[in-house]
Amino acid sequence: MKKVFAAMLMGLMLTACTNKQTTNEDMNTTLQLTQDWDKVFPQSDKVDHKKVTFKNRYGIELAADMYTPKGATGKLAALAVTGPFGAVKEQTSGLYAQHMAERGFLTIAFDPSFTGESGGEPRRMASPDINTEDFLAAVDFLSNQENVDAERIGIIGICGFGGMAINAAAIDPRIKATVASTMYDMSKVNVEGYFKSEDTQAQRMEKRKAIAQQRTEDFKSGTYKRAGGVVDPLPEDAPQFVKDYYDYYKTPRGYHERSGNSTDGWNVIGCQSFLNQPLLAWAHEIESPVLLIHGEKAHSRYFSEYAFEKMTGKHVEGQSAVNGNKELMIIPDAVHTDLYDDKNGKIPYDKIEAFFKANLK
Repeated sequence: MKKVFAAMLMGLMLTACTNKQTTNEDMNTTLQLTQDWDKVFPQSDKVDHKKVTFKNRYGIELAADMYTPKGATGKLAALAVTGPFGAVKEQTSGLYAQHMAERGFLTIAFDPSFTGESGGEPRRMASPDINTEDFLAAVDFLSNQENVDAERIGIIGICGFGGMAINAAAIDPRIKATVASTMYDMSKVNVEGYFKSEDTQAQRMEKRKAIAQQRTEDFKSGTYKRAGGVVDPLPEDAPQFVKDYYDYYKTPRGYHERSGNSTDGWNVIGCQSFLNQPLLAWAHEIESPVLLIHGEKAHSRYFSEYAFEKMTGKHVEGQSAVNGNKELMIIPDAVHTDLYDDKNGKIPYDKIEAFFKANLK
């Protein structure tokens, strides 16, 4: 069972990009961008779609899908979307972005650094700093679009990028509103394990020793050992949430060839820095509105409850709550991956639309 948990913790990274190279001077890009529609969801006839790129402050070029409401005029409120941790923009984040564009927002769904069609070497690494910066770079890009109102920009972080979104909101006051959907706190889960199952100094030291040894071996071999994506084949005694991940990432419902969760995952050392860098350290200082959305039956619900408590000082468990401009919305009967797509109709798009329209005005 511990091997299954380890596979889920470390097995969620993206593959290098493929397909034809783009040299569009307007994009100023040398990334390889797929121009065909290769999403796991159908294309909407209510929005216009195009590929765009932009750089973060580390010089890493990020690839994104831009969705614009058809016939839109004037300056629009805009949203930057990414996640889940180890997914690509052709999966959940693109679905959210397209839905919100149908509702009047200009949106981008982007691949984080080192993943998908975005740049960054070596591939399949993660960083609480760089991945938070990816959100800020998306805000840089949106703030400079002629058809975007720079005073009306929000972000959506899904799963592990929910924690990064909250960190970004704590850093950047240009972010006027934040949604974190079915969030993971990647620092907390790496430090403590699930449900504090590895929350002792001795257990953390064992993790540090194992990763340090792997770094030595990687340097010697000249390659990075991969931890694997979602476990496959699926063990009969796998926890239900692992079965839920499998049902999304390993089946036609959500499989994508550039998604590390669907394929061979992170580098084993990919999440090392999360052990010492708490993402939500300054969540209590976020002045802008935040909406946390989680499933009632999600194994990960306690991450959103923890984030709500960090922001408000109010402890809640298993129920929706509002404190000032911070809100926790619990979706009845929903599991973690119910908020990945429209299969079970659990994603509260109406609520997300209302939240952003109320706070991006």
